Amino acid sequence: MLPRGARGWIRVQQRRLSVCPPVGSVRLGSLRRLQPISRVYGFDRGLCIDRYYIDQFLSAHTPDIRGCVLEIGDDTYTRAFGGDHVSESDVLHVAEGDPKATIVADLTCADQIPSDVFDCIIFTQTLQFIYDMRAAIRTLHRILKPGGVLLATFPGISQISRYDMDRWGDYWRFTTLSARRLFEEVFPAGNVSVEAYGNVLAAIAFLHGLAAEELKQRELDHNDPDYEVLITVRVAKPGMES
Repeated sequence: MLPRGARGWIRVQQRRLSVCPPVGSVRLGSLRRLQPISRVYGFDRGLCIDRYYIDQFLSAHTPDIRGCVLEIGDDTYTRAFGGDHVSESDVLHVAEGDPKATIVADLTCADQIPSDVFDCIIFTQTLQFIYDMRAAIRTLHRILKPGGVLLATFPGISQISRYDMDRWGDYWRFTTLSARRLFEEVFPAGNVSVEAYGNVLAAIAFLHGLAAEELKQRELDHNDPDYEVLITVRVAKPGMES
């Protein structure tokens, strides 16, 4: 009995009301903006959300951070999680001029680093800046001691790092599947453990540059496998055969 236009309008309203929350009722508040709240990942507001997850990952693997340890960029995590279990600490940087660096090398062609040197390599938030990532992974495998452990993290959902993009490049984002396949090309599959941290709220907050302190712990710790904010890999190099 109703005109066609009225029937169509009613159908649209029924569809809008059948979802929760109804279409048009979401209020984005401070997030409804074309510029992020922070362009530096939330460093200027507190602890970055990806760093919150990195801390969780490394804390769970503190027994691996021992002996001769290599870290990229600085030795912050070596000191924080290795402590007295670290007998020697090295810092690698790709460019000359960093006073914290004990090794200057490009991991894609680092022939100057001897093989089988490190008991542990802490390789956080670095692989995305290396175009030839397979060559870098082969180098990491080579310089690990037999029985040594690589602890690596990479971005899944993340903004571009403008600082790195303008200097050496920001090339890649990963998933648990791509990370697993990359490392299993070099290390035995049974030695590769891959995990992801994050959820839709953590992803939105991280992209806007909110700090971890601005979310509740239960919000940060909830895991949704469809929103991989941070990818982590623990991989062990096979030990020497007796």
